[in-house]
Amino acid sequence: MAKPLMGRAREVIEKAKIRYQGKVVGTVASMDPQREAENYSECFVRDFVPCALVFLMDGDFEPVKQFLRTVMHIRNQQYVMAGHTRAEGLMPASFKVTEQDGKQQLIADFGERAIGRVAPVDSAMWWMILLHAYVQFSGDRDFADDPQVQQTIRAILSLYLQESFETSPAMLVPDGSFMIDRRMGVYGHPLEIQSLFYGMLFTAEKYLAPGNDQSLLEQVQKRRRALRTYVRLFYWLDKPRLNEIHRYRSEQFGPDAENLLNIYPASIPVWLDGWFPADGGYFVGNLGPGRMDFRYFSLGNMLAVSFGLATDEQADKLMRLHEHRWMDLIGEMPVKICYPAISGTQWQLLTGCDPKNVAWSYHNGGHWPCLLWPFAAAALRTGRRDLAQQAYSQAIHSVDEDRWQEYYDGKTGALIGRRSNAFQVWTAAAIVLTQLMFERENDVVFSGLFTHQ
Repeated sequence: MAKPLMGRAREVIEKAKIRYQGKVVGTVASMDPQREAENYSECFVRDFVPCALVFLMDGDFEPVKQFLRTVMHIRNQQYVMAGHTRAEGLMPASFKVTEQDGKQQLIADFGERAIGRVAPVDSAMWWMILLHAYVQFSGDRDFADDPQVQQTIRAILSLYLQESFETSPAMLVPDGSFMIDRRMGVYGHPLEIQSLFYGMLFTAEKYLAPGNDQSLLEQVQKRRRALRTYVRLFYWLDKPRLNEIHRYRSEQFGPDAENLLNIYPASIPVWLDGWFPADGGYFVGNLGPGRMDFRYFSLGNMLAVSFGLATDEQADKLMRLHEHRWMDLIGEMPVKICYPAISGTQWQLLTGCDPKNVAWSYHNGGHWPCLLWPFAAAALRTGRRDLAQQAYSQAIHSVDEDRWQEYYDGKTGALIGRRSNAFQVWTAAAIVLTQLMFERENDVVFSGLFTHQ
């Protein structure tokens, strides 16, 4: 059964390839002929990542190299609104290949065609992380040292390391600027962005050419270390930490304050009482002055483990939390994007009454098969192959029969998403990539990709 299924998954990826001037430069988001969103016929930077990792693990390096080149070259196609031009370090959310007068053209989207018209913060981060993956697998360090690539790295860092009025080393971003691409109350310092930021800084530290960039390199190193300390200390939540917050004194002033961010104990949600196993923990979804978003967001947590942002003890506790709360965090169709869902007045206020993000659907507690690969990567890194295998076994029984759906609804993920696209390419890619990770668990190259410190 496994071979035919893998063949069908690979067929979805193969048919999704986008070619420009005869070369593969990416994959479309969905092969569904009745797809709901028009821009799903484009190549999204974040969506391409699992496909790229499949290509790299297959030894097919050229499509990934061409993708990196393409995104790098089209970053100057920014839409100018009312005379306002954004920094050149911003990368597009997606791009498409069009034809006019018999000539192919690359057209980039920096958020102007997206829901909410929000510029993507995560695209440049994924581009940098994929650059590291490409060099690790191909050994092509010359590509990273290319002057255009070096200039792109510096442009990205000049944007992402800008001084602001923040005292936190975490990155401040708006709603809708990463995988949670619709309003979900994740403005501020969402965990997913901090994990990606850490991975991006690691890549910059590794590939910035020596010489004139010494001061920039030192800035990158300092920010990465500060971010790691900050996330490990302030974002982490387990039973002892919850008890500490529960007994916090608020309105403290001065350098001796315990409650530095002035988190009010009354903000602890009722669902957390009794939910924690004694040996479990996770990184909260968001953090800022007077605010701790206690929701669990899966991708940020899994990347924190894979990139070494979490300590070994934290990574182990995170996996044990999944073991104890499997139906809450994994369910029937792995993997739930966040827990718990918001509903009622909270849903109205945080989402703006978004009908696609009703409770236990889409980004509000929906289940996304594309998140299987980061879960498997984190589980394998912590020695919990059993959890990765269990999630994988649950997924493969349905995704093929359901025609590679984008997402699933319901508290356990038993229902195909109400507005889900079929033949979603990163769903198929996640299945193939997870299988490849099982086959090459001890591969030194793969281990080097996911052991940032």
